Amino acid sequence: MQSQDVAPRPAPGSAADRTVDVEQAEAALVEHYPRLVRLAYLVLPPGLGRGRRVLTAHALVQRALPRRRASAAVVPSQSGARDGDPGYAYVRLHVVRTALEAGLPLRRRVRPGRAQLPPLLPQVWGLRLFPRSGGADELALDQRLSTVSGPARAAYVLRGLERLPDGDVREVLTEAGVDDAGAALREADTVPARYALLESAEFDPCALQVRPTDLMRRRQHTKAALAAAAALAVCGTLVALPGDGWGPDGAAAPAYAQNPAAEAALDPARLVKVPPTAWKTSARTDFSVWPARGELTDDDALLRRALAVWARPGERVRVSSTPGTPSGGPAGPPQLLYAGDTATARVVLLYDGLRIARYAEPKDGTTGAALDFARVDGATGAEAAAVVLDRADGNVRYLTAPWVSAAAERDLSKPGAGLMELTLAEGITSPLSSPATHAGACTTWNVLQVTDASGSYLLSDLGELVPARLTAGRPTAPKEAAGAEALSAWAPFACSLGEMRARGVRSVNAWAYARQPLPDAGGQAGWACTRADTWRGAGSRVLAQFHTPGGLFGAVTAQADDVAACGPRDPHVLAGVLWKSGPGTWYLLAAGDKDTESVRATGGVSGSGEGNLLAVPTRQGAQAELEGTLEGGRSIRGLR
Repeated sequence: MQSQDVAPRPAPGSAADRTVDVEQAEAALVEHYPRLVRLAYLVLPPGLGRGRRVLTAHALVQRALPRRRASAAVVPSQSGARDGDPGYAYVRLHVVRTALEAGLPLRRRVRPGRAQLPPLLPQVWGLRLFPRSGGADELALDQRLSTVSGPARAAYVLRGLERLPDGDVREVLTEAGVDDAGAALREADTVPARYALLESAEFDPCALQVRPTDLMRRRQHTKAALAAAAALAVCGTLVALPGDGWGPDGAAAPAYAQNPAAEAALDPARLVKVPPTAWKTSARTDFSVWPARGELTDDDALLRRALAVWARPGERVRVSSTPGTPSGGPAGPPQLLYAGDTATARVVLLYDGLRIARYAEPKDGTTGAALDFARVDGATGAEAAAVVLDRADGNVRYLTAPWVSAAAERDLSKPGAGLMELTLAEGITSPLSSPATHAGACTTWNVLQVTDASGSYLLSDLGELVPARLTAGRPTAPKEAAGAEALSAWAPFACSLGEMRARGVRSVNAWAYARQPLPDAGGQAGWACTRADTWRGAGSRVLAQFHTPGGLFGAVTAQADDVAACGPRDPHVLAGVLWKSGPGTWYLLAAGDKDTESVRATGGVSGSGEGNLLAVPTRQGAQAELEGTLEGGRSIRGLR
């Protein structure tokens, strides 16, 4: 959680110079510690590096108390602190003075000040600490502040963070030892006044991220054991290394904590390996009955690396997850689905009851690994029929469920093109073209058709680990998309699946809900809505689409996210489009599902009609609001 603090509010008073005892200064430091450390961090030169700035900022604030508890210190005259808390004013002045001193360059034959030297305390060994990353605006501000002098940075921060007027800023800088406070204020004026960004997590040295230092270099040091013990002490945990001689964890980060459940989850000997025939006698058809496949299921070293990286991915691991999918380690020993070689990598597929995790490491020995997650809770039947094994050269290969008896490739946009059979070798398909990686205009959309004892169904690669199930028909009773009628319904709208990429999609249903005669003898157009539902529940997307006679593909006329329309809870839809007829007349066309009794247009176009269709002459660019009335009198609004 980001640390927050508020500067003391001034209270009435009269003295311009007040004394402060040690207890007052200590109370102010403790109460406003996060704010003072943020102030020091912002004034310190960015050239120190984020980790060094964090430790130095904490050290400067912790050394801000008077040396002897019996002594007193004089607070300089500042309108921002004259009538406020003198203890806070004293500590703030000391922090600004020492932060400016820490930014001075070291000179030969000149004894460096204490603030210019690396802090003795706090110290962290074996870890790198740095604030959480902000956005592009925070990065731009940090880079801009690095180009101005230390006094200018201090002036900018006192203005923005402490909200002091320029007169008070000038007094603080003068008391802090700045020779020309006016010049510092003028230089601070060159930095854009983005003061709200100073409160962001990017500049909060009390809310930190932790990463390991260079692990290979640490192994070369003879005092590696001492460094590791110090790092664990900083984390507040003393961890004993496993006693069974586990090998290196590959790209995994250091183990900061262990307990019996965590150790069990990292032990390849405890991986769940389902017998090859378990699915034949089970009442379930989900990932829990998938057997362990692949030629490396007994490679303990590979499995250990995969488990360790899942629990503690290091900096060089490329981690991706579908929206709403947690990427933390497994709660206990996961189930092994696959371990084997692909063309360029060794791949391990694991399942923990909620997620599929795919670990891949290069076969050529180069550094780095990839860890991908997909949420699959509640998957059964077609939804648990295939997982992406690897991608290469625009193609994808799947590992299929043990109950899948045949696999084929089909172009969803051409229902009459037929199937291209795929080989199945130990459940692995031969490569098929993946539309998820294609750039440019869409002309085809290839999908996977799998067959089992219950029939055939279609799965589409949307750029994630688990392909999306395709269905067709009214949302209350959708059918598998492998049938002839469903294929015809999907064909004009196949390319709209590109709008569903990388959203954690579980299934997509296409519903051809209306046919509309076009004015001026234009033939008949088709209306459809496609709805993508996600594994996490939220994030659904609905597209209303319009297909004219002779057109290869339909056009998206409306899009809505997180709505119930076109779904099982609200199986109704209304949408419209501006269409130009052959003679050149513009029309507002609208269509609702068969339960719509009337449609009305208002706004830039006025008109109404009985039934679920509406066609009103209009002008190019007109804007209209659509409203429909269902059986029973309920009103629905058009998708926008």
